[in-house]
Amino acid sequence: MASPPPPPPTILCLLFSFTNEIKRGEKDGMSDTESKVDSGVPEVPVPPDDTPEVLNKALSGLSSRWKNWWVRGILTLAMIFFFFFIVYLGPIVLMVIVLCVQIKCFQEIITIGYSVYHSYDLPWFRTLSWYFLLCVNYFFYGETVTDYFFTLVQREEPLRILSRYHRFISFALYVIGFCMFVLSLVKKHYRLQFYMFGWTHVTLLIVVTQSHLIIHNLFEGMIWFIVPISCVICNDIMAYMFGFFFGRTPLIKLSPKKTWEGFIGGFFSTIVFGILLSYVMASYRYFVCPVEFNNDSNSFQVDCEPSELFQLQEYVLPSILESATGWTTVRLYPFQIHSIALSSFASIVGPFGGFFASGFKRAFKIKDFANTIPGHGGIMDRFDCQYLMATFVNVYIASFIRGPNPTKVIQQLLALRFDQQLHIFNSLKAHLTEKGLLPAAEVAA
Repeated sequence: MASPPPPPPTILCLLFSFTNEIKRGEKDGMSDTESKVDSGVPEVPVPPDDTPEVLNKALSGLSSRWKNWWVRGILTLAMIFFFFFIVYLGPIVLMVIVLCVQIKCFQEIITIGYSVYHSYDLPWFRTLSWYFLLCVNYFFYGETVTDYFFTLVQREEPLRILSRYHRFISFALYVIGFCMFVLSLVKKHYRLQFYMFGWTHVTLLIVVTQSHLIIHNLFEGMIWFIVPISCVICNDIMAYMFGFFFGRTPLIKLSPKKTWEGFIGGFFSTIVFGILLSYVMASYRYFVCPVEFNNDSNSFQVDCEPSELFQLQEYVLPSILESATGWTTVRLYPFQIHSIALSSFASIVGPFGGFFASGFKRAFKIKDFANTIPGHGGIMDRFDCQYLMATFVNVYIASFIRGPNPTKVIQQLLALRFDQQLHIFNSLKAHLTEKGLLPAAEVAA
């Protein structure tokens, strides 16, 4: 009986290619379906290793695992000292640094989008991306200037006009960008261009909005800026340390190196760190007072009578803690209790910002957002958890801390016409008299 003819070469090539795809998918830990989906995503070029030559020579005898440990450790200490330095320079420098970090994070994410689809040569993509960044920053920071520099704005005629029509100007700028995008549409690339339009806007939502909230937290007092950021940094470091030395149980598939041991160790370390750091900082007015603009000196000042949140109070310990410590009461700053909530969020929910970033990087087959910091990746790799934390702190302050602000109420009153101000004055005087807070004799006089 004659043997069947061999399959045509084309079929052999298809079978060979299909087998390789299956093996590649199994090697990467992906299913066959995932492999097919991801194969349509162009890979972003991996940035070269930019570890300083001095460190490369000093650590040349170590394994890659320990070399990475030392590089990350040395650069982490350098970043911590830099953080202390900018805190020493004051709130204005902190605001500038936040703005610079925002711009760099935006650039890293937009560059990934441009690198992935560079072959299509989309017109105006990068130009429009940076234009929308400018528009959004103009809108947010214009609102901030109006809130915190009200007296200065009202004093200067050009600023007063810009403040009055700020939202209209912001909307007009955005509409110009929108029209430019429509005019840039190219046949056969419509879907891709709308995809990148969404890419830019999601990036703006994640990066610019969160950095704006960070600055709002900073105006409430530098302690609301430093403690949350420090808790995220502490959790990141301690989770890495516990995972490096004790990690055995994988935590999540998105980040194979993350372990339950690191997650739990980072949680308890961050809680203790947050309580201790809050105790130290709460005793200094420089950290706890809101950042305010002094109209007389035309400069920012950080000086006030600390609120009850930053004054030592005595708390009765629960019976369980009393039996364990032998203490009946303990003196704490109320802010230390709030720091437990901040630390818990930083160590439980904060890492999900990192997991989100890990999923994003796996989707585009890249290790890091950039290679700005040796051993750490890009700026976005270090701030992926910080932005989520900033939103929580802002919501927490608005929900549990901040009350009506008399300064802002007065600013709004001064912006009214004189007849409106007089009407409010008479209404308030009648209300205070009715409540017995203002004697009737003084009202008559």
